[in-house]
Amino acid sequence: MKTYFIILLFPILIGCQPPQPSKQDIRFVERSHASSTITSDFALGPIAKQHQSDGNKLIDLAMSDTAGFLRLGDMCDTFGPRFSGTDNLEKAIDWILDEMKADGLQNVHGEHVMVPKWVRGNESAQMVAPWKKDMAMLGLGGSIGTPPSGITAEVIVVGSFDELTEKANEAKGKIVLFNVPFTNYGKTVQYRSRGAIAAAEVGAVASIVRSVGPFSMNTPHTGNSNYKDGVEKIPHAAITVEDAAMISRMAARGQMVKIKLQMEGHYEDDSPSRNVVAEIKGSVYPDEVIIMGGHIDSWDVGQGAMDDGGGCVAAWQAVKLMKDLGLRPKRTVRVVLWTNEENGLRGGNAYRDAHKASLDNHILAIESDAGVFKPSGFGFSGTDDALAILQDIGTLLRPIESGIITKGGGGADIGPIMREGVPGMGLRVEGSKYFWYHHTNADTWDKLDRDEFNRCVASLAVMAYVVADMDDRLPR
Repeated sequence: MKTYFIILLFPILIGCQPPQPSKQDIRFVERSHASSTITSDFALGPIAKQHQSDGNKLIDLAMSDTAGFLRLGDMCDTFGPRFSGTDNLEKAIDWILDEMKADGLQNVHGEHVMVPKWVRGNESAQMVAPWKKDMAMLGLGGSIGTPPSGITAEVIVVGSFDELTEKANEAKGKIVLFNVPFTNYGKTVQYRSRGAIAAAEVGAVASIVRSVGPFSMNTPHTGNSNYKDGVEKIPHAAITVEDAAMISRMAARGQMVKIKLQMEGHYEDDSPSRNVVAEIKGSVYPDEVIIMGGHIDSWDVGQGAMDDGGGCVAAWQAVKLMKDLGLRPKRTVRVVLWTNEENGLRGGNAYRDAHKASLDNHILAIESDAGVFKPSGFGFSGTDDALAILQDIGTLLRPIESGIITKGGGGADIGPIMREGVPGMGLRVEGSKYFWYHHTNADTWDKLDRDEFNRCVASLAVMAYVVADMDDRLPR
């Protein structure tokens, strides 16, 4: 049998040929070892052709870079989560400002913002019947605490707001569990944001939600929540997908489930923070500005590596690479790292207020806040004429497969200035795993990939640079 096996495989092994690299593989190798990035396979638009050489340089340098990715790791490991109102956030901002100055960027400074300070405190959830189980949980942002002795109550399980209304007579004095499977973030997150209001309106003593995400490894997901004037405030928390599903099964069998919640969540006085600003000054039109960035704050769990440390450092690195290459566009490119996106949007609003007089000269705002996974391009909100120009520029990014520019895009932090008329765009990435980690203790640097991060850097750098360096300003 052994001899037969060898005789059978030997000619097959001799005949094996190594897999031939695809055109894409060849281009990637060329990009890593040669200066030419754009090949004749890609038809460039007229604006892209004018900036082909500089675009190639930015892509080549970004794709071979290690410093930006390692800098993101340094920030995540050194300062941990960067929640509004914490020393972690302010120490991280101090470090960023020092690093940006060392990079040789211009006009590096922080812009004062007062931010809300919600403190989680100690918290726990335990199923006490029909058997005892300590449950992984996270209080939801803005939630009040329980009495010091906690709240112990029977659980009523619902799968929607409508079902809660139907069972309103059964909910009084109970803990409402919203066991709502993840469909998409916009639809499912409403139970996190409005669940405490709906539960309180039917007399519940607390509310808990199945964590808002498509995947879990016993990883509860936090995030902001709301109360409503005139409706009693009740504690509001998230439990894991696994525990929510288990309790739902138990309830469906007719078993009574009781949970004990202990939470210390509360607000303290607003706290000072800063938006971070740094620039490369324009050589011809320095008062005309292209801004790009992400939010430097995170939730108080994990490291905020993808939400949104990665977006911040990618935008910062994109500007640094322009500086390193000696590229000085006609217009100013400004990186902004906004504070307090997660539970207040104070940074985005403060930037709008501080720069209101110059918003007519804000040519384009670019935000990266969807993780630094493999990018496909950008979504843009502005005129059709501007969209056509950006699609032209996007042809420079086809070799790294991030040149698709579509209508409709922006971001939370640039939203306030977009509402004042500034065109906005958001970096689009392959986001199938984003909500696996988003707002959980699993949002850590090790989940990221350097090549994907570098593609984000390259995409941001090329788009911002070319818009800043065009002869004519992007039309509104």
